[in-house]
Amino acid sequence: MKVETMSDCCATGAKNGNDRYDLVVVGAGSAGFSAAITAAEQGAQVALVGHGTMGGTCVNVGCVPSKALIRATEAVHHAKAASRFAGIDGNAQVADWQALVAQKDDLVASLRQAKYVDLLPAYNNVSYHEGQASLVDGGVQAGGKRLVSDRIIIATGTRPALPAIPGIADVSPLDSTTALALTELPRSMIVVGGGYVGVELAQTFARAGVDVTMVFRSRLLPEAEPEIGAALAGYLTDEGITVMGGLTYDSVRRTEDGVALTVIRDGHPQTIGAERILVATGRAPNTESLGLAEMGIAQTPMGAILVDDRMRTTRAGVYAAGDVTGKDQFVYMAAYGAKLAAKNALNGDSLRYDNSAMPAVVFTDPQVGSVGLTEAQARAARHDVRTSVLALDNVPRALAARDTRGLIKLVADRGTRKLLGAHILAPEGADSIQTAAMAIRGGLTIDALAETIFPYLTTVEGLKLAAQTFDKDVQKLSCCAG
Repeated sequence: MKVETMSDCCATGAKNGNDRYDLVVVGAGSAGFSAAITAAEQGAQVALVGHGTMGGTCVNVGCVPSKALIRATEAVHHAKAASRFAGIDGNAQVADWQALVAQKDDLVASLRQAKYVDLLPAYNNVSYHEGQASLVDGGVQAGGKRLVSDRIIIATGTRPALPAIPGIADVSPLDSTTALALTELPRSMIVVGGGYVGVELAQTFARAGVDVTMVFRSRLLPEAEPEIGAALAGYLTDEGITVMGGLTYDSVRRTEDGVALTVIRDGHPQTIGAERILVATGRAPNTESLGLAEMGIAQTPMGAILVDDRMRTTRAGVYAAGDVTGKDQFVYMAAYGAKLAAKNALNGDSLRYDNSAMPAVVFTDPQVGSVGLTEAQARAARHDVRTSVLALDNVPRALAARDTRGLIKLVADRGTRKLLGAHILAPEGADSIQTAAMAIRGGLTIDALAETIFPYLTTVEGLKLAAQTFDKDVQKLSCCAG
């Protein structure tokens, strides 16, 4: 299938008849589009610069393709797990991985076309330019043209990065992009990295029939509550995934059968073999061609563009948003930050970036949803902390579904009883976390959450029960009792 791009169909020149714009946006992913559309809606003349496939990480090689395959292999697992209900037999398997990947690719192409390629012509004051961009005095150089503007937003995103493991570059490692493009499943796979990308892909490939070993330096999901990471590690082990944490990487080499990774665990070397190795240890910002140093734009030690809470870089008139800043690498936060950057660039820097009620989801099964502070973060912020931890076997929905994998942990301030954080591990945790996000955004106390009416036999009702757990034994309550 030929993927149509803006350069194929509708690239245009500046709408005001020259190459001067009110705003130049560099990067045509979700952050870049959010900035360009926001500025266009305010009547600004905007130049949007893209390089390569339009749409950025999320629609092309991230959220959309990964979640499509996650759901597919989830269906396989749930069919096999149907025997948890008396009188039901079920089974499923991946019969044609190539067909599944082709279906995923069709979804990606259709969303890219509908939400990116076909979208810009609706904005007459946005001009698209294809080419690798670099910042110059007074604007941006791209595709052989100088785009003049006093205001620039950089939204160039990130790419998978290789860790510093001797030999890793010589064994054709997979990353999150190439793994999702595989048309044949390997027999076995080592997944390096215990963050959300690693854990999602490890479970997906394991459910597709691949023998998976996960290895990581510290603990599973190191940014999550320890109870959640430990419980999820146990569920993955139950599915046949080998989970190995608390180690260091020594080296990797090719073998006759694939690859061999040597790690150091408890002071002893251990070698793990597999057909393929997938690296999911982090991402690098796309900044090399921009000329940041020459323009006096500071970067973090990891290479991300340094921004303040108004999305301003260290050069006046230049802003940055999305994954290239290293902040909150979720597509909705990239769009949010880019919208703020555009409004600030055009209207005087009055808006502040606020992630205090930012929901985050890991699409494992069970899913991980979190918002607000963890217990450790709350203590570091000098709160007098109280927590409640509710096992999912206290939630009627989980009992009826015969799937009690998971827990809910709430973090509150002892004095004010204000809800500070909520952390859910549950099969439907992703669809429950937004209620906690609204509660934190609204400044609710655990008492207000406990007194709120929730529908019975829902996963989200667990938030009410977890709030009640601060002061009651919910096992001594009748159904729906409050």
